[in-house]
Amino acid sequence: MTTDRECACGAQTVRDQAAFWFARSRDGDLPAEERAAFQAWLDEHDQHAHEYRLLQNLWGAADLLPKARLQALCEPDAAVPLPTPRSPSRRTFVRYAVAASLVAMVTAGGLYFGLDQQPDYSAEFATVLGERRQVPLPDGSVVDLNSRTRLKVHFFSARRQVELIEGEAMFSVEHDTSRPFVVQTGDGSVTVTGTRFDVRRDPAQTLVAVESGTVKVKGRADEQANQVTLTAGLGSSIDASGNVTPASTINTAAVTAWRGGKLVFNDATLSEVVQEVSRYRAKPLRVAEGKAANLRLTSVFKSDDTDALLRALPSILPVAVRTLADGSQEIFSK
Repeated sequence: MTTDRECACGAQTVRDQAAFWFARSRDGDLPAEERAAFQAWLDEHDQHAHEYRLLQNLWGAADLLPKARLQALCEPDAAVPLPTPRSPSRRTFVRYAVAASLVAMVTAGGLYFGLDQQPDYSAEFATVLGERRQVPLPDGSVVDLNSRTRLKVHFFSARRQVELIEGEAMFSVEHDTSRPFVVQTGDGSVTVTGTRFDVRRDPAQTLVAVESGTVKVKGRADEQANQVTLTAGLGSSIDASGNVTPASTINTAAVTAWRGGKLVFNDATLSEVVQEVSRYRAKPLRVAEGKAANLRLTSVFKSDDTDALLRALPSILPVAVRTLADGSQEIFSK
């Protein structure tokens, strides 16, 4: 499906096509050949599915039109050109006339776009320090929230939108080509139709890791060069300026180990360890400047018992841990 460029045909043409297919679908089951043609039209561009869903909403809001106008639209002599060379039944023709006219009238009244601006579903979810939470969404998707995570969910007729305000979440997205699933982080966005992927929003960057399926990562600047497509086992990041890094191979099992309450470090610097562990502690953990910050660690710890990590660290690396006046702790070289 084409999603990042304008549809080759005009908006009005797409609406005419949507009206035609809507009228045909209202006639009952389509023949296999027509079902395939309809699905191909939906998949050709996201605007096609968008217009079709809006028309479904508009049809349900037909009471916005005066009764006399609706009756006039249903007159069999209505001269409305069909968008395809097919020869549908008179009932299809009348329904197309009503659908097309309904779109025209509601668009003129400014209501066409307003219907899509009202979400079908909205919710906000959050976790506190040390909490992990799984949230089912109404489309069948599931979101796992890591510690100290907050996000907002808005489902519209043509898109599913999540704003990850802070923290980290694993998304298991139900496949729906007509409604892309978009995760926004401020630095950029991640767009999918159905897959499993992890998004982590830190103050300085957004990290994306794909467990299965395909995702598109885009920076704030809407340029072809500032986006990357990721498949299973690949990851990328978006920096604070909205720039996307190239795809790289990652250990998705390690990245998503937090879902099982584990912290996995594979040749990580102590600076990286400290940043990760601090997410699970009430007081931030620090590492003293100098060689201690560049020491490397490979190990696995429990995320709900980071004190155990601090107790074990001096026996693994040439470091010690001290408690500072504010109650936070610092790792320094022996």
